[in-house]
Parts: sequence; structure tokens; C-alpha cells
Amino acid sequence: MTAADLLPAGLLRPELRGRSPYGAPQLDVPVRLNTNENPHPPPQAMVAELAAEVATTAARLNRYPDRDARELRADLAGYLGHGLSTDQVWAANGSNEIIQQVLQAFGGPDRIALGFEPSYSMHPLIAASTGTRWVAARRTGPSFGLTAPDVAAAIREADPAVVFLTTPNNPTGGATPLTLLQVALETTNGIVVVDEAYQEFAGPRIASALALLPNYPNLVVTRTMSKAFAMAGARVGYLAAAVPVVRALQLVRLPYHLSALTQVTARVAVRHVDALLGTVAAVRAERDRLVAELTERDVTVLPSQANFVLFGGLADSQAVWRRLVEHGVLVRDVGLPGWLRVTAGLPAEVDAFLAALGIVLTEVG
Repeated sequence: MTAADLLPAGLLRPELRGRSPYGAPQLDVPVRLNTNENPHPPPQAMVAELAAEVATTAARLNRYPDRDARELRADLAGYLGHGLSTDQVWAANGSNEIIQQVLQAFGGPDRIALGFEPSYSMHPLIAASTGTRWVAARRTGPSFGLTAPDVAAAIREADPAVVFLTTPNNPTGGATPLTLLQVALETTNGIVVVDEAYQEFAGPRIASALALLPNYPNLVVTRTMSKAFAMAGARVGYLAAAVPVVRALQLVRLPYHLSALTQVTARVAVRHVDALLGTVAAVRAERDRLVAELTERDVTVLPSQANFVLFGGLADSQAVWRRLVEHGVLVRDVGLPGWLRVTAGLPAEVDAFLAALGIVLTEVG
């Protein structure tokens, strides 16, 4: 029985009834490859500098933090490049709060948010929490791809206030070309949110939607420090957009929403960006090894530009997931029958996953 079951009938908002909270299983197993974290911890030089900065900040915790996090936003603008100014960047507690603020400002009752599924499962959940009606268009074909005509048709039919496009897409791993993003931007009457949580893993040949910002005032590009930056525990997300969009988000953000400790942590991370992102090549190598070795085992594998791999062709994916856990390996059941997602971990973790999967596939099929 959940807390909602104990409430008087009709008290909980209708769009939230019957839903379950978001959350990947947090099981105590030796190999956890289910949440797309960077397996490499922050470098010791950064840890030492952060400890000193936190100690200094702790002495001032009786005071509120910078309400608008301007120094952090300036640092993030410098990292993103593309001529961005401080006023074009916004930061919050993880990219989920960024998405929530976008929907609070531009979604809400009597408005629609459109996404292309399978994709990030928090998009529809946050839409529901903000009273925004969610419309799901489908990714099609064996690789769950998108075509420009399909994207344009879905936008025309739904007339959304907010469109979500994720690149590289979670959980499928494919990148979305800029030409397709332009179709969405030019078709919609609303905001287009391009979720680039995994962009750093895509490599320089995959262009960022940031390149489109000068020409599209309805574009929002979201990023996170939880993945390539190896700062999942810090909970820092950010976006780049036109100045009026950022000002609109300031209308809905809670006062002092980003703590002083979070701001200083993120600023230290940006100062150590070269060392932090120095692990990206190693993660990509393990991702590519996963694709190659899974393919050799006659498992269906989707090409990935992220730090994870979606594999399928499984007669009973839930049974495979359970048996992997019994072998000490946790991957992600993303709710697609026949498919599972595995994060590219350390070499030893990938070895353990591949060994366990070989045994499980023999047992389960």
C-alpha cells in the first residue's frame, strides 16, 4: 500500500493517480551499470580544491547564496562557448529541475508537451507534475529513429507548447541531426527543448544544438554535470537559451533554489573540466567494446553515441535482468519488451557484465 492509497478518494490530482515515483533500482550488487554514471571518480586535485572551497563556503552558510548564481552561469557560458553570455545560461538542481522550470513557465494546464518515445522517462512525469498534458509520438523502425516528416506531422497534429527532442537519445543512444532539429523549430509555435545530457560522449563530429541558438529564439538546450562531468552526486543541470527564455524561468524558480555548496562545487568542476572530461574517451572505448562484443553474440544492438548501449532480441528481458542481478550485475530495464540498457563502466565492470550475460543467455535464451 502506498501513501496515495491512504488518502481520501479524489484528493490526489487525477493526472498523478496510479503513477509510481521515478527511480532506478539501487541494489547492493558488485557491478552497477544501470544509471549511466561516469564510472571514473573526480581527480584528487579537484577533490582537494573542492574541500578547501567548501570549507570556506561553510563559514558563510548563515547567509543565503547568490539567488541567480551569476558566477556559475558565467563559468558555464565559458565552457559551452558559441559566444554565449551569462544571461543566456541558467542552472538548477539537475537537468530535471531545469525541465520542470521550463514546463512551469511554458507548459501547464490547457497546454501540451510533445515527446518522441522511447526517450527519457522523466519528460512525461515532469509534464504531469506541472499539469501539462503529455502527447507521445513514436520513434519507429528497428533503430527507433525519427524522420523529418514524422516530426513535422506530430508537431502539427498536437500543436504543443513544448517539444522535447533528446540527442543522443536515452535509451536508444542515437544522435539527432541538426537538420531534423531545425524542422521541429520551424514547424512548432512553441518551445523546443533539446536534451543534450549525453552530448559530451557523442564526440566532436556530432554537432551540438547550441550552434542553432543564434537563429532560433524558441530553442532551449539542456545539459547536466551528472554524466560526462562525473558529478552525479552534485545534482547540477543547466541550459542555454535566448535571454527572454532565461528571464521567464526566473519567474518560476524558487528563491535561492541552488545552494551555496552546490554552486561552489559546480564552479570547481568547471575549473577542472579538462581532467574531468579526460575520462570520456575511455568511456567511449568501453561503449564501443560493448557494441562489438554484443554483436558477436548475435544480440541485437543499437549504435550508440552516448555512454550506454541498448541491446535486445531477448525472449524474456525481465528474466534476463533478474538473472543478471543474481550474478551480481545490475543493468536497466527501460520498459521496452525484449530490450535492456547497459552503462559503459570500467573495463573490469564490462568484463563482469559480458561474462554474466553469456551465462544468463545460455540459461534463459
